[in-house]
Amino acid sequence: MSAPNSGGSAVAPAVAAIHQLPLELIDSCIGSKIWVVMKSEKEFTGTLKYFDDYVNMVLEDVTEFENTPEGRKTTKLEQILLNGNNICMLIPGGEGPQ
Repeated sequence: MSAPNSGGSAVAPAVAAIHQLPLELIDSCIGSKIWVVMKSEKEFTGTLKYFDDYVNMVLEDVTEFENTPEGRKTTKLEQILLNGNNICMLIPGGEGPQ
């Protein structure tokens, strides 16, 4: 079946090939660097080790970035567990705020 208004071109299969469910995308990031933006003033970068269906996640080799009135505070952590309810955005391969 071709995409509407595609004139029978092969565009639809190419689009379908890149389709990925959200949890599949996160699963493909295990062992890779990820940038996590929280609902609060905090952001984290680290290596994604584990996650569950609620998007609770464990990161290793973590850098925490916190925006404070004095400026951006950076903290290094060995490991952290993040609650999925407090995550706003995930950026696979992200290096964190500039």
